[in-house]
Amino acid sequence: MDARLIAFERLLNIMDDLREKCPWDKKQTLESLRHLTIEETYELAEAILDNDLEELKGEIGDLMLHMVFYSKIASEKGAFDITDVLNAICDKLVHRHPHIYGDVVAEDEATVKANWEKLKLKEGKKSVLQGVPKSLPSLVKAARIQEKVKGIGFDWDDSKQVLAKVHEELAELEVEVTNETDQIEQEFGDVLFSMINYARFIGVNPETALERTNKKFINRFQFMEEKMTEEGKTFDEMNLVQMDVYWEQAKKTVG
Repeated sequence: MDARLIAFERLLNIMDDLREKCPWDKKQTLESLRHLTIEETYELAEAILDNDLEELKGEIGDLMLHMVFYSKIASEKGAFDITDVLNAICDKLVHRHPHIYGDVVAEDEATVKANWEKLKLKEGKKSVLQGVPKSLPSLVKAARIQEKVKGIGFDWDDSKQVLAKVHEELAELEVEVTNETDQIEQEFGDVLFSMINYARFIGVNPETALERTNKKFINRFQFMEEKMTEEGKTFDEMNLVQMDVYWEQAKKTVG
């Protein structure tokens, strides 16, 4: 038997054992696992950013266990089992890749994405945006919204147009801030949305870019704290100019 099938069968058998014999596993429900799955997903995302392939292997395993766990619970409810899950995704992939399993021609990524969105509408989706989860973080959701509408041709022609839109939105925000109106939050949101759109056009994942900046800031700030501690200094006895000396040192030392 294929080693992959042997390993997957082993996982399924272990899941059966845990569900039957382990007090913790026996108690779990779809709802109780949900927040743990979200946590595991973020841990996987962090391993990817750190390019830690050994850690990534473990995180993929954790998430795979969760998928098997959900399927096991669903089978107990008589809803579906892991076989149904796997067959459903296989059927979906075959249906949505007619350029591989049919006679449709798609020689570039843009055509594949456009066909994907059109097929989903034919499957009964009432809106191109129906597949965007409401619970997504807002930054990720904005990027997904823009990707979705791009798939049916609702998009800018080039990055220069998008950058011009960024400047336009920044100018509108400045007017609202200057006049201290109640539209500041709305205009700030428009700026962020346009920046996320621009990121897409220049080939940058905005969530990844922001998280890398977060990690960089944390590393530099913690370097500051360590240096100040070594020299017996604290933040409450220093002004911003003095702190900035340590910050500049951190920028030169920590990437």
